[in-house]
Amino acid sequence: MAISDAAISDALAAYLGRHPDEVELLSQPVQMLASGENFASRRSFPMHVTVGALLVRGGSEILLIEHRAYGITLQPGGHLEPTDTTLTDAAVRELSEETGLDSGAVFLADPVPAYVEYGRVPARPEKGEPDHYHLDIGFAFTTDHADVGRIQAAEVTGAAWYPLADAERLVGHRISRAVSRPAHAG
Repeated sequence: MAISDAAISDALAAYLGRHPDEVELLSQPVQMLASGENFASRRSFPMHVTVGALLVRGGSEILLIEHRAYGITLQPGGHLEPTDTTLTDAAVRELSEETGLDSGAVFLADPVPAYVEYGRVPARPEKGEPDHYHLDIGFAFTTDHADVGRIQAAEVTGAAWYPLADAERLVGHRISRAVSRPAHAG
């Protein structure tokens, strides 16, 4: 069963409960979610949900990818699939697909999203997508020993572990939020 708009709204509400200073910033997607338009579908316009995974290894480094389409370094993540049942499972699926990492070595650090970002995505006529918005919901995960496997070359050009300070310089404040989560690595 696909992820419901109610589940997306619940995750967003939990995030805003922890980060009330972002209520105004995220007011537009909150209003859109209230209308219930199947925002888990990539074909939902003008907005749909994507997920991200901030994987911290050993408390000192984080896994980032080189995104092929955007040409930038960022956390693994992507669109929801109809077979995804939870946002966190979707984030782990994307992490594993893009980096070849063993999902069994990944542990959710906190069920409340580490970040939520709402941003414009330019039209991609080759995919039949007009200008639209992504509501990107990212979760923090931990690992003690996972490593990069075979990357998904269609989506990423590389994946590597970065020291936290370098990752924060490249990706932004969401990195510090990932490492401030309680550690549950096994």
